[in-house]
Amino acid sequence: MAKTKPGKKDLDSYAIKGTNKVVRPGDCVLMRPSDSDKPSYVARVEKIEADHRNNVKVRVRWYYRPEESIGGRRQFHGAKELFLSDHYDVQSAHTIEGKCIVHTFKNYTKLENVGAEDYFCRFEYKAATGGFTPDRVAVYCKCEMPYNPDDLMVQCEGCKDWFHPSCMEMTIEEAKRLDHFLCSDCTSEDDAKRSMNTFPVSASLEPKVEPKRRKR
Repeated sequence: MAKTKPGKKDLDSYAIKGTNKVVRPGDCVLMRPSDSDKPSYVARVEKIEADHRNNVKVRVRWYYRPEESIGGRRQFHGAKELFLSDHYDVQSAHTIEGKCIVHTFKNYTKLENVGAEDYFCRFEYKAATGGFTPDRVAVYCKCEMPYNPDDLMVQCEGCKDWFHPSCMEMTIEEAKRLDHFLCSDCTSEDDAKRSMNTFPVSASLEPKVEPKRRKR
């Protein structure tokens, strides 16, 4: 049976200094970077422990921002998107600046208002290799890009696929005024072409409304 190291004890919680917020294992936190020009790091607290001098340390699992990953930020990544990495670390609890919430992708898309402390995660990330789980996602629109929750999309009433206004040669203002929308494939009534363009794939992620999906 594993024992806690001599002089160390596990803690159930830690009060962030200067705030009324309490951190517990499983919570997501913002941590102060060594470079003040960088945004706060985001991590999930796995364990909290104190030594005999009452110095509190936290074992964390880091979230990476898209620009911190090997592939970098891509067009479909949301502004508040994070990747849950396999990178663990032990940090002083004093570097915790505050708490945040990392939502599932599905729950994030249902938020009416996104606050400063709201983030979302739809991928796990292997820091050493740059690999993602899942490694495939559903794509939408004729540009065949994964869903970015920051971008407005309109749903075709015919094929139920989702489209970017710009890909349909519309402005965002025009798209917001639409009562009904049919994509060019559906308006041409070319059933053969439409059946080839929309075929079912595995439900690896779920947007706001369940449209037909395509995978490549």
